[in-house]
Amino acid sequence: MHPASSALDSARVLLSGTSDWVERFAEVLRTRTTASVLTVPTVEETLETVSTDDVDCLVVDYEFDESTGIDLLRSVRAETASLPVVMCTAAGSEAIASEAVAAGVTDYVALDGRTDEWGDDLLERTEQCVRSARRTVTQRDRARQFDAIFHDTETATWVLDPDGSLERANRTARAAIDADIDSVVGRPFWSLPWWSRGARTRADVQRTVERASSGAVGNTEVSVPAGDGTTRTLDLSARPVEDERGELVSIIVEGVDITERVELERDLRRSEELHRVTLNNMTDTVLITNESREYTYVCPNVHFVFGYDAEEIYEQGTIDALLGDDLFDREELAEEGVLKNIECTATDKAGREHRLLVNVREVSIQGGTLLYSCRDITKRKQREDALATLHETTRDFLYAGTHREIAQHIVDDTPSVLDLDASMVYLFDAEENQLRPIAWSSSMEELNGPFPTVHADGKGVTSHSFVEDEPLFFDDVHDAEEFTNRATEIRSAAVIPLGDHGVYVVGSPEVGVFDEVRRELADLLAATAEAALDRVTRETQLREQDRELQRQNAQLTALNRINETIREIDQAIVRAETREEIDHTVCELLTADDRFGFAWIGRADPLTETVDPTAWAGAERGYLDSLTFPVGGAETEPTGRTASTREATTVTNVAARLRAEPWRKEALARDYLSVLSIPLVYNDLTYGVLSVYAETQDAFDETSREVLVELGETIASAISAIERKNALLTTSMTRLEFDVDDPSFVLARLAREADCSLSYDGGVQQTSEGAYVFVTVEEGTVEAVEAAAGDLVAVDGVHRITADGTGGVVRLRLSQPFLALELADHGAVLRTATADPDGTTLVVDIPESVDVRHITGLVGETFTRVELRSKQTFDRASESTLYSRFFEELTDRQLEVVQTAYYSGFFESPRDSTGEEVAETLGISPPAFHKHVRTVQRKLFSTLFDEGGRPTAPQPTAG
Repeated sequence: MHPASSALDSARVLLSGTSDWVERFAEVLRTRTTASVLTVPTVEETLETVSTDDVDCLVVDYEFDESTGIDLLRSVRAETASLPVVMCTAAGSEAIASEAVAAGVTDYVALDGRTDEWGDDLLERTEQCVRSARRTVTQRDRARQFDAIFHDTETATWVLDPDGSLERANRTARAAIDADIDSVVGRPFWSLPWWSRGARTRADVQRTVERASSGAVGNTEVSVPAGDGTTRTLDLSARPVEDERGELVSIIVEGVDITERVELERDLRRSEELHRVTLNNMTDTVLITNESREYTYVCPNVHFVFGYDAEEIYEQGTIDALLGDDLFDREELAEEGVLKNIECTATDKAGREHRLLVNVREVSIQGGTLLYSCRDITKRKQREDALATLHETTRDFLYAGTHREIAQHIVDDTPSVLDLDASMVYLFDAEENQLRPIAWSSSMEELNGPFPTVHADGKGVTSHSFVEDEPLFFDDVHDAEEFTNRATEIRSAAVIPLGDHGVYVVGSPEVGVFDEVRRELADLLAATAEAALDRVTRETQLREQDRELQRQNAQLTALNRINETIREIDQAIVRAETREEIDHTVCELLTADDRFGFAWIGRADPLTETVDPTAWAGAERGYLDSLTFPVGGAETEPTGRTASTREATTVTNVAARLRAEPWRKEALARDYLSVLSIPLVYNDLTYGVLSVYAETQDAFDETSREVLVELGETIASAISAIERKNALLTTSMTRLEFDVDDPSFVLARLAREADCSLSYDGGVQQTSEGAYVFVTVEEGTVEAVEAAAGDLVAVDGVHRITADGTGGVVRLRLSQPFLALELADHGAVLRTATADPDGTTLVVDIPESVDVRHITGLVGETFTRVELRSKQTFDRASESTLYSRFFEELTDRQLEVVQTAYYSGFFESPRDSTGEEVAETLGISPPAFHKHVRTVQRKLFSTLFDEGGRPTAPQPTAG
């Protein structure tokens, strides 16, 4: 019997096939394990069972009546990649094994026909597949569990090395600091930015980590700064992680934000203290009595309302002496449980009457059954009467339309609200920084005299109140040093700011008239007046905003028209096939539907240094014939300025400087009142200038200008794309050969440092990691090139393809764009680049549709010294067609594989490198390498014979 601990005992094994070994192996499984065994004879039944049943392992035959086990394997892998599949065959071969491995088989077993020998082997290998699959699933589940715990958004987690240096931090921890996590990995945990509060915090963290290093769990609370400027409290715990031998492998540190809990505990302590303070200082008085109305508790603050202390209240015996004996109905209280807002009158120790609002509640507190809560509402009643009067007066403010009218209403309503006759209002003049007297009562003028304008400098009572926004009340102004008018008959005075609008002043010839109620009413009257002033200000601002919105709506309408035009142009240039079509379409759409008066596109001629028109539309009216457009000069036509500076030029008013710039007369004669010239630039190459003329001044605001400048970039990009497309289709080429002397060129520097000759003959690939370039090494060693490349910032990596004593081939990974890619963006091809210690030679092919001057200029801008050695023209009709068709068929990976194989000498006879060696270089399996090579060869022959020109049979000749 198979061991009881076998992984197959709890497994479901599916056997697929009709060969004899299938039933024999099924019998082996049933007799030697407790596995659940299923057998099916066909591919269809196998796929159905795999998709509907919970199968732990699939054992398949290679041979089926209608198919092969390889086809079945591919179908299974299309559904699941985790199911272990064992393929068995009695007639195996290396080719079948390779094909099975490429299709994703877990194990491949060749049977020799002897059940007693291959049965044990197959049983053991099937068990290994099941165990390995389960182990993989378990590891994956554990990894997911760990990631879920590690990336808990509520907890900051760090993983440390045994010595306490940082190894890893989760997203919550990373978000807590303004630093790149890679810059702090490897540093001691207690020295990191999380603990920037000071040395004490770092010491606490270090002790916690060191405790975990010794095998115990460490814990501490630390304060750390938060991103919003506040301080957070973390409960920091560190625990050791040991392997199965008990050795420390890492330390896990977790930080839980307990700020809220700490604050709650602090608030609770404060609340307890506040409760004690409140009972002693609150204005409401709490009294508790028994059913005989004898006091069982008297609040310490009883003197606030009644003037008696607690001892004196107790001496009164019952509460009836204080509140009366008919305050409430006891039966009603028993029914309701609480009686609220009972109004009554009580007399304090000094004999003054107070209006009280009393709540009575049934309780059971230390022998007391009735709780009385007494609130003094004497002043509130006084305020209610005064507020009723103030409510009537505030309606006058609703109908005032100016600040002056409101100021006069304040003065007119003061007697009825405050029962005072002397008042006045200052309003603030922001332009002059002055407080000007606007309205005053005759009584104020009689008591005080004339009112001067007050400078808002904070000096003096009126200015200080306004600047500091501070109400000021004086019982007697003659006792206040701030008052400079000693001749005034005003004694009591109030100076109250009206927000940003001014100051309200009210006075009386009597001393001490501003008690608490009158002060409050004065503040309310001033606040109501301030709100009315705010309303008038807002209404004025709203009217101004309405006018501004109308202006902005007009601008938005114009911008919408521009955006609509841009969309139409974008759609049109996408469909355009030629540069001329783009130029004419852009001009026609810009001038359609009266969008703009006139538009044209021109190109700069370097020989004549002028801009020549290529396309135009709109009301041209002979403008282009009446002028020449020289490149450069501050006073030239905007088109020439833009061609010189490669920046947009805007003329908002053509009529200005009419005599200083002659072109303005010609433009003005054709009703061109504003102009915008835009450079057509893409990838630092200029494709011309677009000039647009409008029949209104200031037609191009900042927004429309930006939109049209972006249109210029779009037009240039479209022209560039068409040139690249034409470059692929054209057969006529110009070949330029350059001598370059630039020590910064990566190949030149490598050749000089390694003392060899390097040549690039094509073969560049751009990936997300950088540009890969194949380079042939001659008259030197590959080792010297590798050593020199290690010192260059421009080279991220070098991989040896082939090497011998005098040269070889290497593949360079460059951190910066390679010249071949930049030339390709402009439609040109870098055929070769040869560099040695004395200099560099470049060979560039330029299609007929691409301006040779553009490419020459690009090469000249790239290198410090460039000399054109030769220039020749040739036709590449068949080469271009086959070349482009072939490379269109290849994927990036196929191109990389075949290039590496070519430069490795795989296609030489005899081969310089085997397929296994090239596959190892590429990091793929040998079967995958051979599959790529066969695919590329098939595509090459297909291009040559099926599409590129299958040889035709000789045609019969006459005679």
